[in-house]
Amino acid sequence: MKILVVEDDDSIAEPLLDGLHREGFATTRAATGAAALEADPHDLILLDLGLPDIDGKDVCRKIREESEVPIIVVTARGDEIDRVVLLELGADDYVVKPFGFRELVARIRAVTRRSGGGADQTPGIQEMGALTIDRRTRRVTIAGEEIPLTPKEFDLLAMLAEDPGAVRSREDIMDEVWDPHWYGPTKTLDVHMAALRKKLGNPDWITTIRGVGFRLEVPA
Repeated sequence: MKILVVEDDDSIAEPLLDGLHREGFATTRAATGAAALEADPHDLILLDLGLPDIDGKDVCRKIREESEVPIIVVTARGDEIDRVVLLELGADDYVVKPFGFRELVARIRAVTRRSGGGADQTPGIQEMGALTIDRRTRRVTIAGEEIPLTPKEFDLLAMLAEDPGAVRSREDIMDEVWDPHWYGPTKTLDVHMAALRKKLGNPDWITTIRGVGFRLEVPA
């Protein structure tokens, strides 16, 4: 997944790019609004509003006029009107500085999941072998047969399917599917994962990586 980071402040951009790389994202940086508008296509844009040349809201509007790429706006402004205006201009989500990195990654994955991710697939629909996930209708099928999932089971599956074959940590899953401030028992994750495996009909769809997390892949 390729992310365009539009940020003019080196002290913010550099650690942010490093952190995103560690999370497995490919990143490009644009330090100005003009550079952002001229950049090659990306899978998601992280757009800071405080740019030196063009107002970030204008950049957001111009990008949205030409593309449906997911946009997450980063702003130091706390005014509710600004947030409403940004969403009206086409931003998919926003974070207010200062923000936690884990919160940002959770928002990136959530926006990607809602948008269906991947320009080479039918919007909202992902196919992995016999498994089809339709994020628009929140329906899942195996070999054409619909599998009834609870909301949390669907969110778990959709999250793991964002990057098939990659291991997602228990902490990331709890942060994104439940809540960054979840203080309940993590055993609830194991219960939901066991139920999801059973409904998929083959436990090999989801591999447990002991002490780390879980991985989704097409069974051999």
